[in-house]
Amino acid sequence: MKEELKKIRNFCIIAHIDHGKSTLADRMLELTGTVEKRKMKDQILDGMDIERERGITIKLQPVTMDYQGHQLNLIDTPGHVDFSYEVSRSLAAVETAVLLVDCTQGIQAQTLANLYLALDQNLTIIPVVNKIDLPAADVEKTKKEIIDLLGCREDEIICASGKTGAGVIEILDRVIAVGLAPNEPQVNDQDVEYLRALIFDSKYDIYRGVVAYIRVFNGSLKKGDKIKLIATRAESEVLDCGIFKPDYLSTGHLKAGEIGYVITGFKQVADCRVGDTVIAAKNSDPSLQIEALAGYKEVRPMVFASIFPREGNDFKELREAMEKLKLNDAALSYEPERSDALGFGFRCGFLGLLHLEVFQERLRREYNLDLIVTMPSVAYKVFRSNGEEVIIRSPQRLPEPTQIKYIEEPWVKLDIITPKAYLGNVIKLAQDKKGIYKNTEYLSTDGEDGRVLLHYEIPLAAILTDFYDKIKSVSAGYASINYEYLDYRTADVVKMDIMVAEEQIEALSTIVYRDDAFRQGREIVDILKDNLDRQMFAVKIQAAIQGKVIAAEKLSAMRKDVTAKLYGGDVTRKRKLLENQKKGKKKMMAAGKGSVDISPETFVKILKR
Repeated sequence: MKEELKKIRNFCIIAHIDHGKSTLADRMLELTGTVEKRKMKDQILDGMDIERERGITIKLQPVTMDYQGHQLNLIDTPGHVDFSYEVSRSLAAVETAVLLVDCTQGIQAQTLANLYLALDQNLTIIPVVNKIDLPAADVEKTKKEIIDLLGCREDEIICASGKTGAGVIEILDRVIAVGLAPNEPQVNDQDVEYLRALIFDSKYDIYRGVVAYIRVFNGSLKKGDKIKLIATRAESEVLDCGIFKPDYLSTGHLKAGEIGYVITGFKQVADCRVGDTVIAAKNSDPSLQIEALAGYKEVRPMVFASIFPREGNDFKELREAMEKLKLNDAALSYEPERSDALGFGFRCGFLGLLHLEVFQERLRREYNLDLIVTMPSVAYKVFRSNGEEVIIRSPQRLPEPTQIKYIEEPWVKLDIITPKAYLGNVIKLAQDKKGIYKNTEYLSTDGEDGRVLLHYEIPLAAILTDFYDKIKSVSAGYASINYEYLDYRTADVVKMDIMVAEEQIEALSTIVYRDDAFRQGREIVDILKDNLDRQMFAVKIQAAIQGKVIAAEKLSAMRKDVTAKLYGGDVTRKRKLLENQKKGKKKMMAAGKGSVDISPETFVKILKR
């Protein structure tokens, strides 16, 4: 058993977004012969269409490779800050992390964040400089940044290119040479090994039911074994198990140190939670005192938005789809909600705007649902005049102004890495967004090419909508950000309502800073005017606070040319037709306001304004 363990290496690749993790994983699969050349394609581990279209990794993906008599279990991880929970779960299942740095961009904010997550887990770090084949590559400068960060020697840094395959074999050799083998399994008082495995991911398969992705820390399991989950206390039988190649490859057993999948036989999605510990059902006697594995800290949603089906009778389908996606996306949280205007739906918590965007796109594509998504907001603490404290995740829940004593909003610690040449632009943007400057660290000091790390404290609401895009535009795309929750602080905010054709659109209500309300109201009103279809009646578009209109536009009515059929004759005939049209318009206005349909594309434009 000990000899078998020595031949296993579990590792993951961590990096900032777009630093080449998936391309490097492609070359590893190719060079180890895990995937046949004829089946090879770019981003082979990115299974979702949306991942391929955007060129980003959204879901962690495990794969097993055989190389020089060793079993290498790789987990490819996402790089965007919104999917950092996927990274933390991957790190808990491995002993080694390959730290990848793009030598055209250097160390970025998410590189640091992911590195600190890996150091917290006491993983062995293997530093790699990637994309050395590009004309803009600055290998020496990137090496210097890594040495300053890790305190390692220059000869410990591997130079590689995921595109050409240079240095990839050296990375695999280094994983075997310096990466730690899994720890030896523990035994009980009777000197018998007992099963303990961590569920680090899971998904719902329409034919197989719930499939759990596990790392076996202790003992072994095989097809037909009875298993139990410690937290949910659910019991089942292993219908099948195996490894990833990168598709499911049934082996019928998994032993200590291995990473693989288990077809659990669970039909209820709630029975199989990420972070739970799998044990053998025969060992579930409390007297054995088998401890659960550490699991994961509870994820804290940052952004909240409500999702409603456009057709009320799709609510059941929406609920089932959300249950299945929750299994595959452990960072998601949701609870049922009812709106007078939009009917039954769910209030969902996300880690960021990209997380929200990807989630609604998956609901539309994978489950064919037509949705209404409300404006995203953060969770505010409202202190009422009667001393009661409530947490508000939706503008509709905000009490009347007379009942509010004061409101607190969440703040985050923000790290910005930028070249020195753009320092002034970045500082100005952070100040405009109410950021409080803390301190500066210099990552490198090579003149204008030198890079600095700025530390700020900033309201989460200020970086929610367009901060990421703006920081990229003021720094010519070179700056990067990372943030984490800090605390709650007092804020002067109000609820802003949007009315179209004198009807309040609940989905567009939002909580804004009082001193920024006019600008935001004007932006939304202008977007609606440019994107709404014209009606047979004039449409008023208004932004209002506490009943007072702060921005307004009018979408003029469609005008049918009633005089087109005339080809001459007395002008009174023309006048008569126009007067009749005028009377008809007046009658239409008196009959009612009419309803205006707002397309999902318009909602997305307002979301990204």
